[in-house]
Amino acid sequence: MPIKPEVHDLTTEPTQSEAGPVFSTLLVFQRWADQLSEWTGNLATWIVIPTVLIGFVNVILRYTGAIVGRRLTSNAVIELQLYMYGAIFLVGFAYVLKHHINVRVDFWYANQPVTRKAWVDWVGNWIGLLPFCAIGIWVSFPQAWQSISIWEQSPDAQGLPRGPIKGLLAMAFLLLFIQAIAEQIKLYAVMSGRGHLVVIEEEEIRIE
Repeated sequence: MPIKPEVHDLTTEPTQSEAGPVFSTLLVFQRWADQLSEWTGNLATWIVIPTVLIGFVNVILRYTGAIVGRRLTSNAVIELQLYMYGAIFLVGFAYVLKHHINVRVDFWYANQPVTRKAWVDWVGNWIGLLPFCAIGIWVSFPQAWQSISIWEQSPDAQGLPRGPIKGLLAMAFLLLFIQAIAEQIKLYAVMSGRGHLVVIEEEEIRIE
């Protein structure tokens, strides 16, 4: 069964009486965060192409080297493939959250009304998602900064520097945190009866 996006309500421009000055500012941030996540999601799809090409070249070189009895590839190529593969997920985390295409295993949630879903997600994000992002940022940024500042190298011969991938991991946590805040704003809009001011995209849940 194909997954079809379910979009709750269309966004309309809020009036001052509907949103108020504070919530209007929050909506501006939410829309900016959504646009940022869309951009990073598109970037993640483009990373797939060089990742596949690098993997293909790496396989050809390995088997060709085995035939001719020479090592034609290096740890740099192997690690580059791993870095690119990891980058697809790290760059796309926020996009996945925005479109709610993360894995859900709760069949009870799927049959609930929109407002109740908003309450469940809003509370759950405060308990799990936001603290997870905050801890990830707190742990990853100092390590990324240290790795970049000393230009940490791979322990494998001819390997790549560790700084870029560690920096990308820290950036992924930051992007996920930004989108998590945007989701909380959208959920609050639904909970407060202002769901027409936001767009919440949700994929149909499949039970297999």
